[in-house]
Amino acid sequence: MESVASNTPLYAIGVSLVAAVLIRLSSSRPNVRELWTIGAAVIKFALVLSMLPAVLAGQVLEAKVVTLFPGLSVAFKVDPLSIFFALTASFLWIVTSCYSISYVRAEREHKQTRYFMCFAVALSATIGVAFAANLLTMFVCYEVLTLCTFPLVGHKETEEALAGARRYLTYLLGTSLSFLMAAVVLTYHVAGTLDFKAGGILAGHGSPLFLTILFVLFIAGTTKAALMPLHSWLPAAMVAPTPVSALLHAVAVVKSGVFVVVKVVLYVFGTGLLDELGLGTALAYVAAFTIIVASTIALKQDNLKARLAYSTISQLSYIVLGAALLTPAAVLGSIMHIVIHAFGKITLFFAAGAIYVASHKKNISELDGIGRKMPFTMGAFAVAAVSMIGIPPLGGFISKWYLARGAIEAGQLPILAVLAGSTVLNACYFLPIVHRAFFRKPPGMSGKADSNEGGLVEAPTMMVAALTVTALGAIALFFVPDLFLRLAQMVVVATTGGGQ
Repeated sequence: MESVASNTPLYAIGVSLVAAVLIRLSSSRPNVRELWTIGAAVIKFALVLSMLPAVLAGQVLEAKVVTLFPGLSVAFKVDPLSIFFALTASFLWIVTSCYSISYVRAEREHKQTRYFMCFAVALSATIGVAFAANLLTMFVCYEVLTLCTFPLVGHKETEEALAGARRYLTYLLGTSLSFLMAAVVLTYHVAGTLDFKAGGILAGHGSPLFLTILFVLFIAGTTKAALMPLHSWLPAAMVAPTPVSALLHAVAVVKSGVFVVVKVVLYVFGTGLLDELGLGTALAYVAAFTIIVASTIALKQDNLKARLAYSTISQLSYIVLGAALLTPAAVLGSIMHIVIHAFGKITLFFAAGAIYVASHKKNISELDGIGRKMPFTMGAFAVAAVSMIGIPPLGGFISKWYLARGAIEAGQLPILAVLAGSTVLNACYFLPIVHRAFFRKPPGMSGKADSNEGGLVEAPTMMVAALTVTALGAIALFFVPDLFLRLAQMVVVATTGGGQ
C-alpha cells in the first residue's frame, strides 16, 4: 500500500480534546456544553469518513508527531483495520452522545460537565488506539483511555461505585504497567522497532521460549479484552451510569482491548510465527473457555446489566478466537465481529438504560409484560439479542458464519463445537428476557408506569431514537455489510495472504 503524509488523523484525534476544553468552559450553560459534545462527535466522524476513499484506494495515511529514538516514535497511521475500528467508534459516539444527554437530564445526574469531558477524552484516546502506527503510541493512548474512563465508572460516587472504579483501575492499569509495558520494551529490545507491520516484526528475533513469554505478557497486559481469569473488573464496572456501560462494552474500552490483541497477533507476531510456535491454538482455547464459562455465568444473572456484562465477556472472546485461529475466514470473522457486536451490544445497554429511566427496574424478573409498555425499546432489544445469538437476518450471523468456516479451515472441530454450544447458551440467556417482555402478563406496573396504565411508558424520545438507530444498524449489517467486509478483506489479504 502507498504511504501518504496527512494531518487528518491528528485532527480526528484532537477534535474531541478541543471539545473537552470547550465543555469545561461551558459548564454553566448546559445547552452550549452539549452542543460541543454533539458537534465534536459529528466532526470526528466526518474526518474519519473523509479518509475512507484514500484507504479503499490502497493508500495508508501517516502522521508522525515526534521521533524519540531510531525505530521509536509517536506516530499515527490509517490503514484498513484502523479505519474499520475508527468508523465504528466515531459513528457510535454520535448516537451515544444523544442518548447520554437525554439520560443524564432524565436522571438529573450530578457533575455532568465532568461526565461529558471524560467522554470526549475517551473518544480521542479510542481513535488514538485505532490510528496508532506502533506499539508505543498505542500503549500511551491505551493508558489514557483507562485514566479518563475511571471517573466515569465511579461517577455516582457511592461506596459501591468507588469500589467498582478502584477495581477497574487496579486491573486495567496494574496489568498494563506490569505486563504490557514490559512486552513493549522487550519487543523494542529484540526487534529494534515498534512499528506495526503486516505479517509481524518478531520473526527471527528470539528463541521460542522467549517469544512464548513475550506473547503471554502481551495477552496478560491487555486486560481490556476481558479474557478469563482477568475479567472481574468488567462486571464491577456496571455500577456506572448506563451510557458509560454502553461506552465500555460497545464503543471504546473493551473494543480497544480486543483491537490490541488483533494488532499483536497480525502486526507484531504475525500468523506464520504464531502458527509455528503453536501459540495461536493456545490463545484460541483460552478464548473458547472464556466464551463458554462467561455464557454459563450470564444464565444465572437476574440483574439485566450484569447479564449483559457477562455476555460481553463471552462475545469479546469471539474476536480473540477468530484472530487466534490464524486462518483467513476466522480473521475476517474476528474483524467483522468488532462492528457487529458493537451495534448489538450498545442497543442492549441502551435498552437497559431506557427501562431504568422509564420504570426504574433493574432485574430481569421484574420485566414481565414490559414489552407492552415499551414496545420500541423492547423491540430494539429483541433485534439486538437475535443478532448476538447469530440468527439471520441479523448481522451476528455473518461474523459467526466466518468464524465457523475459520474453525473448519484450521481443523479445529472442538472450536466449532464451542461456537455451536455458545450460540445455544446465547439463546438461553437472551430469549427468556424477550419472552418475559412480550408474552408474560404484567403483574402490575410500578412507579411512573402506574400513572399510564394502558398506555406507552417509553423513555425520553432521544433515548428511544438512539436505540432504534443502533438496532437498525444491526439489521443493516446483515443486508449491506459490503463496506466493512471490503475493509476486513483488505486486512486479511495483507496479513494472512488469503482471501474470502
